[in-house]
Amino acid sequence: MNFDYSEAFSRNIGWVTRPEQETLRGKRVAIAGMGGVGGWHLLTLVRLGVGKFTLADFDTFGLVNFNRQAGAMMNSLGRPKLDVMVEQALAVNPELDIRRFPAGTNPDNVSDFLDSADLYIDSLDFFALDAREAVFARCAKLGIPATTVAPLGMGAALLNFLPGEMTFEEYFGFAGQDELERALRFFIGLAPARLQMAYLADPSNIDLAARHGASTIMGCMLCAGVAGTEAVKILLGRGKVLPAPWSVHYDAYLNRLSRLHRPGGNAHPRQRRTLDQARRALGLV
Repeated sequence: MNFDYSEAFSRNIGWVTRPEQETLRGKRVAIAGMGGVGGWHLLTLVRLGVGKFTLADFDTFGLVNFNRQAGAMMNSLGRPKLDVMVEQALAVNPELDIRRFPAGTNPDNVSDFLDSADLYIDSLDFFALDAREAVFARCAKLGIPATTVAPLGMGAALLNFLPGEMTFEEYFGFAGQDELERALRFFIGLAPARLQMAYLADPSNIDLAARHGASTIMGCMLCAGVAGTEAVKILLGRGKVLPAPWSVHYDAYLNRLSRLHRPGGNAHPRQRRTLDQARRALGLV
């Protein structure tokens, strides 16, 4: 049987219209990182019918990725994550237009990476702070909507950075900070409600200084659903999209939803207090 776009994604019709499905077919989404959440983001958007992607990743699959990453399997061990995920995407839609950045994203190629993108979805490793700063700054300059959905515990924490609204830098306040402080600000700023901390079973396995964290497949797959839904609203221009400093955090373990408005982001008084508490806990003050 030959591939037919209209038939392949016909079951989307109802939640999107036929003209909207064709609109999605012509949209380009840039995703940096094909690991924890990136692979699931890609496959979700491919099955949504998005027709164009720009993808970046320089890493290969290892056993440590098996608990959560879409492309991590015995037959992909040691293979480039980008190659594996492109194969999976093309197996769903062989007509995809995919631009590849096998060296990942960096300040030197970020403009090319974001060229013609209608939306950027952040899927970089938590600790890829320099690359993340560069991509979000360029999105702000180019007026490209940017979404990050973090897998925290067994939940998903959403932040949208939209053209004309609060920027990533204004929210997180990375400028002039060392790596550990930036990691701390990113961790606290992603989910001000910190719902996941209520059931953390082994705190010793989360160490920002050592660049080590814990993860679950549930968190990653919830993130893909949230990111796909935000993509629908942003790419089709319908539905309410909450920009930073609004944050949304859904935790499936607790069956709780938090929606917070923190003007100033990490400069908000409550955020500053939380950061001070975290610094004391880490022995930084």
